[in-house]
Amino acid sequence: MAKAHISATNTTDKTIRTIDRKRERERRFILNKAKENAEEFATRLTQRLIDREILEISSVSTVREAFTRQLQELPGMDDFDIQLKIAPNRTLIPDPNIISLYLTQYIIEDLINNPAIEDIFGEDIDVYRAIDSIFKVLRPPQ
Repeated sequence: MAKAHISATNTTDKTIRTIDRKRERERRFILNKAKENAEEFATRLTQRLIDREILEISSVSTVREAFTRQLQELPGMDDFDIQLKIAPNRTLIPDPNIISLYLTQYIIEDLINNPAIEDIFGEDIDVYRAIDSIFKVLRPPQ
């Protein structure tokens, strides 16, 4: 009977696949929870960005609706589109929250063109931290 050959490469590949599956499950969980509670998160996020003086806006409801719409659309988006959106900020911090990264880039690229936005203050990391202070509750403890 032949002895099963276990190589370091086989073990490494198995470990990488396990980590990838874990991250994908976490990603789906976070996106679905954000969608289920989109209105609450949008309200809290809008208030946090105003409190931290990152956003200067003329219409709270317009900005809140924009965030609600983004949170509801995220789970249905193609992974490629999400990765493309977060690419400029991927190296902002070591283990980022995907929703926080996505919304950071959304604010910087898209929301700035919304007529309700008067100005956006702070650096990318400041925007990310303000957003992540709301969405960190969705991440399972490490």
